[in-house]
Amino acid sequence: MNNVFKSYLENVKKPWGVMFYRVVWEQLSQITNSKILDFGSGLGITANHLAKNNEVVAIEPNADMVEMRICKNNYKQMIGDIEQLKQQEDSSFDLVVCHNVLEYAEDPKEIFREFYRVLRPNGIISMVKHNHAGRIMSKVIFENNMDEAIRLLNGGVSNVANFGQVNYYNINDITGWIGELDINIEKVLGIRTFFALHPNNEIRYDPIWQEKMFEVEMMVSDIEDYINISFYNHVLLKKTRRIPKAESYRK
Repeated sequence: MNNVFKSYLENVKKPWGVMFYRVVWEQLSQITNSKILDFGSGLGITANHLAKNNEVVAIEPNADMVEMRICKNNYKQMIGDIEQLKQQEDSSFDLVVCHNVLEYAEDPKEIFREFYRVLRPNGIISMVKHNHAGRIMSKVIFENNMDEAIRLLNGGVSNVANFGQVNYYNINDITGWIGELDINIEKVLGIRTFFALHPNNEIRYDPIWQEKMFEVEMMVSDIEDYINISFYNHVLLKKTRRIPKAESYRK
């Protein structure tokens, strides 16, 4: 097992990783009996979870991560990048999942437009992204690292272990990618709002505290003031059904 990704997998199993996935999955809990594409599936954690009640196709470029992937539930795993994505049929998926991936892509707009192409009418794109303000909040409050916070506020870049530089994108960027496409941003949610700020690391392992924190996280996840400071944002987009001109005159 690759030691780098072994360490990453162990970190995912810690309370902060568990809380991240628990909140994301709760926000997607209405998705059942659907065909799903997980692009940048990593260790297969979300693909495996969604495969309980859905048909899932996962694409991941890193062969080492694919070798280590979690696959308790049956899903189709492919090794590849955008070229593999381009081979998927038009309008073939009900949900496209892309979590913490586009920050590392050379051309996120091209990938986004491929998501649109493979998405069925009324289909959903689920994109989880790093939130720049949330990372600065974490640096100041949780890490007590003022120098790093100041550097980020002055335009410095962030780096994530195992994945490299984070190229932040925001809602305006997504709107630009959409352009003339028939797809709308339906909702933006917060993930790990207070959990990422709490300075007491030991209490994170308390199951009772975890349950209460999860309740709080869910309560604030759709309130704008808290979304703005959450460590991650969850952007949900819905593809609209284009009505042919001949139909538009019917009553």
